[in-house]
Amino acid sequence: MAWEWPDELDALVAAREHHSLLLENERVRVLETLIPPGETTAVHTHRWANVQYVLSSTDFIRRDGEGAVLLDTRAASGHAETHPTHWSQPLPPHSIENVGERELRVIMVELKG
Repeated sequence: MAWEWPDELDALVAAREHHSLLLENERVRVLETLIPPGETTAVHTHRWANVQYVLSSTDFIRRDGEGAVLLDTRAASGHAETHPTHWSQPLPPHSIENVGERELRVIMVELKG
């Protein structure tokens, strides 16, 4: 399946204020996501399937590239602190708004290829 979104929407380009590169080689890319309370990321993508490890959780809203709400953790069952490790397919354009009182901090291991 071809990736249909431009490189300018990559998390490290479009939302660099909230994503930092920890390691990259030909097989993986490891990112840290840090979103303080009250902040919202720019719309961005994650090109590869990934494992996410939540270091610090809080309530957040995930919106698609058009602004429609995909997930509001305040209304969802279960909590990231109970299940800190998550699997994700590649993520099309989206943004994350931290609506909680603590920072949202996640390590993401993207699996290339």
